[in-house]
Amino acid sequence: MRRFVGLGKAEATKGAGTTMSTQSEAGDSLSAIMRERRQLINLAYRLLGSLADAEDVVQETYARWYAMSPQQRKAIDSPGAWLTRVASRVCLDLLGSARMRRERYVGQWIPEPVPEPSEWVTADPADRVTLDESVSMAFLVVLESMTPAERVAFVLHDVFRYSFAEVAEIVGRSPAACRQLASSARRRIDASQAPPAPPAKRADIVRGFKEAWETKDINALIGLLDPAVTATGDGGGLVTAAPRPIGGNEHVAQYFIDLARRAPGNMTFLERTVNGQPGLVAQQDGATVAVLAFDIAEDRITRIWAVLNPEKLRPWTAG
Repeated sequence: MRRFVGLGKAEATKGAGTTMSTQSEAGDSLSAIMRERRQLINLAYRLLGSLADAEDVVQETYARWYAMSPQQRKAIDSPGAWLTRVASRVCLDLLGSARMRRERYVGQWIPEPVPEPSEWVTADPADRVTLDESVSMAFLVVLESMTPAERVAFVLHDVFRYSFAEVAEIVGRSPAACRQLASSARRRIDASQAPPAPPAKRADIVRGFKEAWETKDINALIGLLDPAVTATGDGGGLVTAAPRPIGGNEHVAQYFIDLARRAPGNMTFLERTVNGQPGLVAQQDGATVAVLAFDIAEDRITRIWAVLNPEKLRPWTAG
């Protein structure tokens, strides 16, 4: 994908005949604008659950900025706020069409997983998502159940700390209505979350899952899974994945054992941070073929999300 960083550099070098001071001012302005890129990526990813879509949103946002005349850009008091407002509105429009696109999606749609910053294989640090509880897979999945307006109002206010007056300007509703939207979204989040296990305990449970999967120990797997556990796979129609979520600890354990037995080549499992939480990466002959995220309550795994769609594994694979 063409990155807008390159377009920004081209814009900065356009018009080499200008004066030194004008070039310096343009360079300073460009640097300030491009420093907003990471914030915009973080916002758009949380709103859309897709890095590819987030990058497209940022591209479109910068395109609209540079479509204005220099005089129009100079008249904007806070370019960062302008960029955030435009990116949020683009996301809001995309969310309205996302449901239709995901209805046509082959199999189950899972948000795109992201690694911890030190493990990204992409070269541009501005494209790396900052990890916190608002990017956990469980959190993003709940966001998917919200209306576009709820999602935007909640993320902007509760995650990015925008006032409801600012949110209202973006969403196109009154501040009171935006407060209600965020409150409704908050109730959805609260209703979906069980008391989380301590981080060290989560890591131990994921490690136990890895070891049981490697050794094909079905009884150990069953013991780590909640009786009502669900496992969801996302192959996007590009690789084989279960067409529907699998439920029940015995069924889920058997499914993963069967996967390990059928896997061709040399399959290895690595403990990695997935969306800020302990997770696993499956590699076949050194290539990443799946990223697994887990939801854990107390001492049992309650949900597993396995992303196999290669288009969603770009930050995890070199080349």
